[in-house]
Amino acid sequence: MRLQEGAIHEAGLSENLGAGVRVVVGESAGYAYTEELSEERLLEAAARAAAIARLTAEGSSHADRLEPLERSRDALYDRTRTENAAPAHLAALLERAEIAARAGDARIVGVNAHVVDELQELWIARSDGSFRFDRRPMVTLGVQCIARTGQERGTGYCADGGRTSIAFFESTTPEELARESARIAVVNLEARPAPAGEFETLLGAGGGGVLLHEAVGHGLEGDFNRRGVSLYSGRIGERVASDSVTIYDDGDIPEERGSASFDDEGTPCGHTVLVERGILRGYMHDELNARLMGMRSTGNGRRQSFRHLPQPRMCNTYMPPGNANLDEMIASIDRGIYAKSFAGGQVDIGKGDFVFMIAEGYLIERGRLGAAVKNATIVGNGPDAMTKVTAVGNDARLARRHYTCGKGGQYVPVGVGMPSLKISAMSLGGTDSARG
Repeated sequence: MRLQEGAIHEAGLSENLGAGVRVVVGESAGYAYTEELSEERLLEAAARAAAIARLTAEGSSHADRLEPLERSRDALYDRTRTENAAPAHLAALLERAEIAARAGDARIVGVNAHVVDELQELWIARSDGSFRFDRRPMVTLGVQCIARTGQERGTGYCADGGRTSIAFFESTTPEELARESARIAVVNLEARPAPAGEFETLLGAGGGGVLLHEAVGHGLEGDFNRRGVSLYSGRIGERVASDSVTIYDDGDIPEERGSASFDDEGTPCGHTVLVERGILRGYMHDELNARLMGMRSTGNGRRQSFRHLPQPRMCNTYMPPGNANLDEMIASIDRGIYAKSFAGGQVDIGKGDFVFMIAEGYLIERGRLGAAVKNATIVGNGPDAMTKVTAVGNDARLARRHYTCGKGGQYVPVGVGMPSLKISAMSLGGTDSARG
């Protein structure tokens, strides 16, 4: 349900039901799906998947027999849910968000908000005869605010949610999200044009993790490394970052967007060490890429729906805390940028090169937090940036939970996070060249 300018602008209810069948032959996988769950159509899907796999196989056929699985562990989220929230309740949440957003500052001239309540039931039948079932809820509430004075305009956005029920927004309220969105909008309204040049950079805790996810995390997914197109290919055991950098992926964090009892191939999700004190320790794998690389699945075989083939994907990717204090890191920077959060960007996964827009950023001048900046972008290379980390904050946290990751035409929910991170030099793209 979506609210725009004080009214419910869009509302929808959709229900999807279907099944997909995967057949693996050598290094190739065939996949077919059906939205009609009759025995005849399921067998037809299996036959088509087998034909596709054999047609594209690069080697001899392979009978893939997977190891038996243990029973699911304790639930990571409320799996007792059997129905979605009432539309009137969703509309009330949006109305509360709009009222709170406009109440704080007269310069807030626009409020857009959306709420999603999803319930997915998933069955997986594996070739070893095991059968898995999971019920995966997902809720999201996001608020965008627009602030304006004369010709100046500022925007802010805040969202939260996760694998839980709509009751989540009784503790993390629409009012809280709306006020934070309005605060960011006003900050950006009053911000000055960003300088351009190279600066010592402080990345913000939580939301800064989206840069880690995009510029580093994708390069650690197994398929890119099996094909040798990642800068991390063949480098397990080598130093790839400063010794203060450790990176995990974990699909076993309660209520986080990227969590589940098991991945979309039936492998239990768990904790994967990717980088440890700067040394590359491993990749994220699904069953197929793990087998072809002589490794084991890490529970990262994910897909958007029954219409899609599983592929190696991140779950919740983050850095654990260090021992540096945020105020002390700010005080140690003579001239720099504090990129508190990001609004999105572009990444070349093969090279790790990125361009990210800063959603909320500030100058650091002589060890003090200065004016807010707007129209700023961070430009760099993910692997290179990880070698320039000079301090890791003690304030690690996952970002407010609203991230969705795209890869190969599929979109899956993920979690991102990290502590405040001090990097010795990064390029800032801005419009105020006189201050660069």
